[in-house]
Amino acid sequence: MIQTSTQFQIGDLVAVRSPEEILQTLDENGTLNGLPFMPEMIPYCGKRYHVVRRVFKTCVSGTPELTDVRGMKSDDVVILEGLRCAGNEHDGCQKDCMILWREAWLKKPTDSNLSLAGSSDGPEGLRNRLKTKSSPERYFCQASEILSFTERISQLARFSKSFDDLRAGNCSIPEMIRRISIWAFWKLRKSLFGVYGRGTSSSVVEQALNLQPGECVIVQPMAEIRNTLDAKAKNRGLWFSPDMRLECGREKIVERRLEKIIVDGTGAMRRLKNTVYLKDSYCSCPHVAFGGCPRGEFVYWRETWLRRRNDAEMPVLDSKSAT
Repeated sequence: MIQTSTQFQIGDLVAVRSPEEILQTLDENGTLNGLPFMPEMIPYCGKRYHVVRRVFKTCVSGTPELTDVRGMKSDDVVILEGLRCAGNEHDGCQKDCMILWREAWLKKPTDSNLSLAGSSDGPEGLRNRLKTKSSPERYFCQASEILSFTERISQLARFSKSFDDLRAGNCSIPEMIRRISIWAFWKLRKSLFGVYGRGTSSSVVEQALNLQPGECVIVQPMAEIRNTLDAKAKNRGLWFSPDMRLECGREKIVERRLEKIIVDGTGAMRRLKNTVYLKDSYCSCPHVAFGGCPRGEFVYWRETWLRRRNDAEMPVLDSKSAT
């Protein structure tokens, strides 16, 4: 069993260990302390990346009963630059999760006593240990098992995790103050006025634009979007979060269509219709997570909240416009 006492810091260049080395760290389920090493991670073995964040807490979303901010059970998880799960080994899941890495799966590139690539049969041996389903209807991945390697934390512990973020360099003091202020504002606003964006729609409001990657769209004004939302600010179960209002009236590019994702904590594959990702549209977690969240998930957009650029009769806000 490979052991590591190294705590990699933000900006450190690290190498992903060889398949043989990683195999030595895994249990019979292909996990290390509950965190799965997924088949989509194998192509990164032997390659070098920079650490961009240490992970102390994370959001869980997808089902109302599980939506929460949870703390990591151990302080040995990092995120590497730009590495997201392609989903190709999980029936084409499009969730595009940021991959979490145990430090035991990484090493300093200067470690001369350990090979980077390993033998030619290494990847196959590792792949045989990994699984993508725990049952015919339940997928097995970092998203499905998120409850296994995280734990519920109190409000006091959330403060502590925020200090961990500061000490690790995940953010500056002004940035953390900003994050907590945003969270406090929306928490107070919800208690006084209810859910932001709540509408009065009692029927299913749906529009099929059949948007394709690369198309130019305009996000509808908030007044129009509100007409598609129910009393919980949802459209067919998909929440219109407060930070999404900042995109209203702006021109965006369709990144891809979204048709299926694995749900956090359940492993169920959820099917979606008339929903897309927009380029550079990520969840602004301070609105819902005390101190923010490192997962950097894409925001999901219903097509009924959008208009094609040529069909939209509204002014376009530039990227620096407020509100």
